[in-house]
Amino acid sequence: MMIRLKMNPLTESATLLRRAGVVLGSVGLTALFSLLVLLRALFGRLNRPIVDQYCREWSASLLRLVRANLTVRGQVPDFGDGRRYIIMCTHASHYDIPVTFVSLPGSIRMLAKKELFSIPLLGQAMRAAEFPSVDRSNRQRAVRDLEKARAMMESGIVLWAAPEGTRSPDGKLLPFKKGCFHLALDTEAVIVPVAVRGIHRVLPARTWQINLGQPVDVRVGEPLETAGKTKADLDEVMTEVRARLTELLGDGEAG
Repeated sequence: MMIRLKMNPLTESATLLRRAGVVLGSVGLTALFSLLVLLRALFGRLNRPIVDQYCREWSASLLRLVRANLTVRGQVPDFGDGRRYIIMCTHASHYDIPVTFVSLPGSIRMLAKKELFSIPLLGQAMRAAEFPSVDRSNRQRAVRDLEKARAMMESGIVLWAAPEGTRSPDGKLLPFKKGCFHLALDTEAVIVPVAVRGIHRVLPARTWQINLGQPVDVRVGEPLETAGKTKADLDEVMTEVRARLTELLGDGEAG
């Protein structure tokens, strides 16, 4: 299956003024949708379909600012079949998450770093919108976080995680961290590997260089079952996910 989601085919490097516009526009859009979530929550009118809608509208708006040209390839699983799912995605840009929200169906929620919840407005909105976090530095907190994440997945939420843990500056796969794999095994989740090619050129890691109209190729791989697997299988699962992401990338790059 291949789906094209064209924003604008023109490729160019953004001027300083345009970069400032993208940054300010992105901050403004994030604040606006965070406020919408909080207002609906305040009046008891926030539900999961509304959050799904806001996530996709926010994501599409961010991608329009940089005129990303998306293509989606692969067979997307039926996220509504009652099983627990966790998307494990390559991570080469802040735009990986908006791209995923736009490209895939279901109630997708990012497995967020705890630091994000301390950001004013955004942090409160993420909590209201059921974005989970697992703090493994505190065992008791980690157990509670894990139980909450499992309950979310059982209720139909699809978790998004980046096994690399940080953004790759050139799109090549970085070493994996074990946290999201522990979560997958603990919840017996189905792992869906997703590679996003070309995204690192939109906003290269640790720079303010923005390139407009970039082609971005989202590739969905074959799901990996973890039911019946134990901690002893952790390395095997990590190796298999890495192999599938490498195959999806094709040339070893996320772009």
